[in-house]
Amino acid sequence: MIFNSLTFLVFITLFFPLYFGTKGRLRIWGSLLASYLFYGWWDWRFLSLILFSTIMDWWFGMWISYLDNPADVRAQSARGSRTLQFFSAITSKISSLGWNRKSVLVLSMVMNLGFLGVFKYFNFFAENFANLIRALGLTPSWTTLHIILPVGISFYTFQSMSYTIDVYRKQLNWEPSLLKFATFIALFPQLVAGPIVRASDFLHQMQTDKKFEWQRFNSGLGRVLWGFFKKVAVADSLAPFVDQCFNAPETFGSLHLLFGVTFYAFQIYCDFSGYSDIAIGLARIMGYDFPENFRTPYFSRSFSEFWQRWHISLSTWLRDYLYIPLGGNRQGKWATYRNNMLTMLIGGLWHGANWAFVFWGFLHGFYLILQRAVAPVWRKGCNLFSIPTVISSSVEMGLVFTLTLLAWVFFRSGSIGLAGGDSFSVAGAILKGIGSLEGLQFSAIVNKFQAIKGILLIGLLLLVEISNQKFRWNTLQVKFPALRIIMFATLLWLIAFLGSFGSNAFIYFQF
Repeated sequence: MIFNSLTFLVFITLFFPLYFGTKGRLRIWGSLLASYLFYGWWDWRFLSLILFSTIMDWWFGMWISYLDNPADVRAQSARGSRTLQFFSAITSKISSLGWNRKSVLVLSMVMNLGFLGVFKYFNFFAENFANLIRALGLTPSWTTLHIILPVGISFYTFQSMSYTIDVYRKQLNWEPSLLKFATFIALFPQLVAGPIVRASDFLHQMQTDKKFEWQRFNSGLGRVLWGFFKKVAVADSLAPFVDQCFNAPETFGSLHLLFGVTFYAFQIYCDFSGYSDIAIGLARIMGYDFPENFRTPYFSRSFSEFWQRWHISLSTWLRDYLYIPLGGNRQGKWATYRNNMLTMLIGGLWHGANWAFVFWGFLHGFYLILQRAVAPVWRKGCNLFSIPTVISSSVEMGLVFTLTLLAWVFFRSGSIGLAGGDSFSVAGAILKGIGSLEGLQFSAIVNKFQAIKGILLIGLLLLVEISNQKFRWNTLQVKFPALRIIMFATLLWLIAFLGSFGSNAFIYFQF
């Protein structure tokens, strides 16, 4: 089920009255079953996978806590459900075989990454291994299994892994209620495409029933409408122009392709941040606070700042559970470069089983390394020649955006690779076409109406985001009812008038 569908409109219309009309365990059960319905609408068979993953990580958290303090787990189990008592008894017997907490964590990581590897990367590694065998002059006798990628597996796997790791680090107490933990993993607003919500940020919010509050409803609804505007009016309107460029790059001139690449940067931003806005808004109406996932990333003046503004829940996850454990920036310059590169390579591979995504990660790793080397020299030069801050900031912003566009070429081409195309040949054709400097006149653009509409939509988006830095529209619309009505009516009109309504799936569903 996707947000921009009639099915979801019916679903959410039925869900909220039932949600606020119930309390306690009944409400949590209702939230869990509704979330499973939301997820299973795509393919009910993969409900077994998320259910198994949920039970597994919940039990690993209990097991690690038992090895730390068995009396506490026994006490919790004695006054808990039969399910809790059953798993507590199993934990006690298995722990007597000599397990330690680190070995349980390793088992947890192996199981989680194993699931992710089989469902997301098996075909990728199998095909590359077969190519290696052929390069050695041998003929592989087996064929690749074509395994379907379950929607959202990258998101909920990282979410459940962070719980187990935090329990291991003693930064979080284990959750005795399997019902609450399952609801945390499956809660439908963020289930399919994030933001990646951590147990430490969310489980404590489930301790009390959330009452319906008009202020939260108004704020959340405004966020949902803004997310729909980004997705339906901006991202889906830019999509046909972008698809045209990447499907047949050799047929277009430089300016047309440059527009296509730029449009893709805003398409993926509006598509993904739009999903996050809708998820955050729906959660806010329910009484929950999700972490922010985007903060105007294209206004960044460095790549470290870019990753503090883009897909924040993933970048902070990679920082806390990969970059810092590798040593972060605490072991000298070259180790820092290595850790930056490894983190971004794995971040690229997380997005998809294709070498173009890995190369996208490599580029961002290279950008971060280059920034560390060049930034001090740049700052000294600006001070030496007394370059005004507004000029230096504009240059930095323009350079970061330009290099980000270059990386997006390979990212978008990686999506073609997931569908069976040749990613690097497409990326090469795009860059070659732009670099040829042929067809630089606006008259050379094939779909002028789509180009002009795209420019106007991006201009409107930037105008709102720039003005929001000063006025904080979401806060103002809650404070002033008349302004709220005007804003909601304007967004609805823009969505209806400018939107593209084809129930297009969100881009990050494929990751």
